Amino acid sequence: MRAVIQRVLRAEVSVRNKIVGKIGNGILVLLGISRDDTKKEAVYILEKMVNLRIFEDAEGKMNLSLLDIKGELLIVSQFTLYGDVRKGRRPSFIEAAAPEKANALYEFFIAETEKQVAKVETGQFQAMMNVESVNDGPVTILLDSAKNF
Repeated sequence: MRAVIQRVLRAEVSVRNKIVGKIGNGILVLLGISRDDTKKEAVYILEKMVNLRIFEDAEGKMNLSLLDIKGELLIVSQFTLYGDVRKGRRPSFIEAAAPEKANALYEFFIAETEKQVAKVETGQFQAMMNVESVNDGPVTILLDSAKNF
């Protein structure tokens, strides 16, 4: 499982010009699910994400987590995080999970997140989405359950 974590002042996702998810201060996560992922990888990414100390404390140091600041979370599925462009110029997505498996893990990830974070919003699985965000910092962190980076 891969995640692009962005600290945001606000973010929203829309489908066909209708907002389906919107948050204020918190994290926008673009979530990619591989064909080998299980609930174990989802829990790993979730725990890393909500506990990352990427928010500033009173001294201006990145020392607080999403949970510490009671921030909001917007989760957007993005299979293209598994696009492989090492050969040629057209991405190969053979490492991405099939839609049925990916959706099940995406829904599991959301449900588990809602147990820890007060406000969780989402995109729409398998939809063409427009994502708007105001990145704070900017702070962007890459997570990979296989620890490739």
